[in-house]
Amino acid sequence: MTIDTLADLEALQSRVEEKSPRQIAWRRLKRNRVAMASLGVSAFFIILGFGAPLVTKIFNVDNHTIYRGTLDTSGLPKGHWGGISWHHPFGIEPGVGRDLFGLLSYGSRISFSIAFITSIAFVAVGLFLGISAGLIGGKYDSAIGRVADFMLAFPSTFMYVALSIPLTQRVEATGIAHKNGARIVVMVLILVIFSWPGFFRVVRSQVLSIREKEFILAARSLGASNIRLIFKEILPNLWPLAIIYLSISLPGYLAAEAVYSFLGVGVQAPGSTWGLVLNDAQNYWQRDSAYLIIPAAMVIIVVLALNLFGDGLRDALDSKSDR
Repeated sequence: MTIDTLADLEALQSRVEEKSPRQIAWRRLKRNRVAMASLGVSAFFIILGFGAPLVTKIFNVDNHTIYRGTLDTSGLPKGHWGGISWHHPFGIEPGVGRDLFGLLSYGSRISFSIAFITSIAFVAVGLFLGISAGLIGGKYDSAIGRVADFMLAFPSTFMYVALSIPLTQRVEATGIAHKNGARIVVMVLILVIFSWPGFFRVVRSQVLSIREKEFILAARSLGASNIRLIFKEILPNLWPLAIIYLSISLPGYLAAEAVYSFLGVGVQAPGSTWGLVLNDAQNYWQRDSAYLIIPAAMVIIVVLALNLFGDGLRDALDSKSDR
């Protein structure tokens, strides 16, 4: 290729202009159509959940009004396929008469809130303990490592089922929260406690590698403190890892909340979550299949979309990725 004019030179310089890692990652992510479509689907359901009061107002429904006259004498919704209509786009709850769209919209707020809080908390704990253990080392590193090994030995699901009721009673006794609020606190607490060890191990191994790099040794020779090394040198190199774990963990915790509520050890009525709706739907699935299919399809779609977006984000942030 020959450069004949100044304009050609400027065009060449603009094409080879160095891009930041963030720009490169965003460009890779935009090229991944599956990830971008999954991001759109995930964003739609998140907006639907946290904007439930506004969205349900458009259809003039909510999650607690009993719509009399929508059920027949057997307690099943009138009309076709669960009573679906313009005023009730997802149909009617059998036996009670509440709007299913309102139940799922308001219920998703609790589900997404638990998933977001738990994901952020366990990533923060894993980052703090992993960085401090890898940087400080010695007995502190050994102690945190043994605690992580001890926590990994317990099956988290069975531990939650066994501890949820007594811990909820303890939380209520302290006055921190009551009823469903206490159950949510316990759920988040137990999920975080049993989730951080795996992320801690990954972070610690990364820190052990980073602390031997030339820029860390140079910073130490200039008298940089551990605090400065953590926030200025180490943490910026761990953000892609933290973002990947955060995006991948969200669908897992969303599904976990639904499972625990379905089993009766999570959020309870009169609260509303996807798990509670599915738990109630098992009593009507033969007579009103829409009451089971619609919530189950929502859970599957959201979890699948979040998983696909997490995979795409991981590929975008991976400097060795070809995508």
